[in-house]
Amino acid sequence: MSLRIATKKNKPKIEYKTGVNEMGLVYAEIELTSFDDIALHRRGFLEEDKIKRVKVAALVDTGWYMLTINDPIRNQLDLPLIEKQFSVLADETEIEVEVVGPVEVRFENRRTSVDAIVIPNSNEVLLGAIPMEDMDVLVDPREQKLVVNPKHPYVATKYLK
Repeated sequence: MSLRIATKKNKPKIEYKTGVNEMGLVYAEIELTSFDDIALHRRGFLEEDKIKRVKVAALVDTGWYMLTINDPIRNQLDLPLIEKQFSVLADETEIEVEVVGPVEVRFENRRTSVDAIVIPNSNEVLLGAIPMEDMDVLVDPREQKLVVNPKHPYVATKYLK
């Protein structure tokens, strides 16, 4: 019997829909939906199969506070501009960004509606603390994945303190 040691070269690439990648970053599969389309559907002006939605693997970032998307997702969901703001990147560069929305975010049995920041030339979606808090989801440190709060598995709970 021979023992094969996994190296970066021969290590099999494992891809998770929801979970951790090789660098320890947590990703979650979420669904983003145009809230305007949902409202039009509720009022009978748009058929359900015409609602614009997309499933994405979002980087779960508890240090960030909003939902961050890129231009292709904004265009696919046809999200209107709400306002322009400035954001400071990790390298201290200040950039002008567009705030668009609203967007409905779904994860497992949870949902919330939020505005999103569009980061130009980005290839990642970031799920920040505000939508996570509103959906009552958290990062399981042992499993390194996003989970529904086990204390409230059926309905999101909000603290009004």
